[in-house]
Amino acid sequence: METDRDKAGKKASLVAIGSNCLLTILNIAVGLMGGSYALVAEGLHTFTDVVTSIIAYIGFKISQRPADEMFPEGYGRAEGLAGLVIVIFLAFISFEIMDMAYHKLQDPGSIVVPDNYVIIMAILGIFINFIISRYIIKMGKEINSPAIEADGHHQRTDIYTSIAILIGVIVSKAGFPILDPIIGFVIGLLILKTAYVIGKKNILHIMGFVPVDTGIITRIKKIVDDSSYASNAHNIKIDNFSSYLIVTMHVHMDADLTVEEAYKLSLKVEKEILQIPEIKNVSVKPCPVKKDHVVDRKG
Repeated sequence: METDRDKAGKKASLVAIGSNCLLTILNIAVGLMGGSYALVAEGLHTFTDVVTSIIAYIGFKISQRPADEMFPEGYGRAEGLAGLVIVIFLAFISFEIMDMAYHKLQDPGSIVVPDNYVIIMAILGIFINFIISRYIIKMGKEINSPAIEADGHHQRTDIYTSIAILIGVIVSKAGFPILDPIIGFVIGLLILKTAYVIGKKNILHIMGFVPVDTGIITRIKKIVDDSSYASNAHNIKIDNFSSYLIVTMHVHMDADLTVEEAYKLSLKVEKEILQIPEIKNVSVKPCPVKKDHVVDRKG
């Protein structure tokens, strides 16, 4: 049965794929008819959005698989790996776009002044990319999906490339048609920059990086200290699985408790900590201490 997170991820991916298929066809068709290499390059760029959205969704789906014997902590890191596949694909497309732009610049005679409807397509691209990228990034943050959020940031770069194309067409019509392939080359550089940003973020996720400014540890300690049967959460270990966290920790409990009592109270602590949305699994180990070292808020 699909979870709310799964449904939201599927919807975000389908919106991205559908809108980018439309933009790919329009950009390449109008670019070829209107004589704008920059718009054709943008069409190839939006084609990468289609492919990366598909890859991001595959990674998202795999990450939703329940834990099993081979992956006892779940498949969460699949999203980080999907992000790295996206990086490789973006780097390849970036090189192809810059290479074609370079050959255009080597042969200025092949450069023509773009037609007016290239301007209309550029304005349409700005509007569509703004709406779609904003939606995808928002959805990725809400469901805590780095793959979908990265895909949204990738889509956002299309806003700037569409603006650059619009400026390029206007300047080309003013007597500087060489600007069109130059903008195409810049689009290739922007894709390469996006690949770097996505790659850096996903490598950190795969390595288990936990940002110190998230306040997760502070929230965990507060939950334990606010309880009436445990205190002093320490030796807290957090493993980042991209879309969720796995936590292990020690807490102080009354040394006079029986093993069964300590076990049941540990389960209560775990249940309370699991109320933190980012945490998928937690393991609490009780450390026996003298009763006066355990805060008893029952009085």
